[in-house]
Amino acid sequence: MGLRPARCYRGKKVKLRKGAGGHARNINLQRPYTRIAIKVPKKNYIGASPQLKVRQFNMGNPLLPYNVIADLVSKESCYIRDNALESVRSGVNRLLVKALGKDGYFMKVRLYTSHLMRENKQAQGAGADRVSQGMSRSFGAPIGRAAKVRKGQAIYSVLCMDTQKDLIKKCLMRAKSKLPCKTTVKFHTDIESIGTMPSKAQEDKAAKAAAEATTAGTEATTKAGAKATDTAKAGAKTPEGAGKTPAAKSSGKK
Repeated sequence: MGLRPARCYRGKKVKLRKGAGGHARNINLQRPYTRIAIKVPKKNYIGASPQLKVRQFNMGNPLLPYNVIADLVSKESCYIRDNALESVRSGVNRLLVKALGKDGYFMKVRLYTSHLMRENKQAQGAGADRVSQGMSRSFGAPIGRAAKVRKGQAIYSVLCMDTQKDLIKKCLMRAKSKLPCKTTVKFHTDIESIGTMPSKAQEDKAAKAAAEATTAGTEATTKAGAKATDTAKAGAKTPEGAGKTPAAKSSGKK
């Protein structure tokens, strides 16, 4: 049996509570009870959260002097599952690596799947009604995660150069068939809008480059020292019998 559509986990279009805002008001839906309180278990709505399927949020090289940022923007408010986000991320990242190399771009996932989907699982097949009668709008158990997306919100962002716009757009538009909403690609020059850059990756890359430079210098110094030692040994080596007096030579014979 395939995945149930995301609309099964959204509330009906009803009158919103007083003071409701943000995503709930934009899509005219009730806010789902998906709160996880680790320090205060009594305030938990969900007992345990499913594992996050998005493997990584930052890809590529953040150290290059990029001058353009490409955003994959949603044209409507919706929910996007984490398996869809991971599928798009891996596919687009693979295309970018083939086209630009591992260090020719920087890509970031701009969403986090904080919404937990629930399902009241029931038996399937003949005689299932004797096992469980089911419930209307029951709370259910968590079965997956999803991200709440507003209209005009960026889903993915790619840092690139001005000459790579056509290639980046072609790679990002591959996500159209894997996302439940209509999308478009927007280019702008506000690099800071992507948020914080992965400082750890920068530090690791700089440390790796410094270590490689130090290793190369050490190897070069070692080779030069070994060559000088060999030259000195070759100059100091004398043929057998050289420097001996005739008397010493005759005394050495028996």
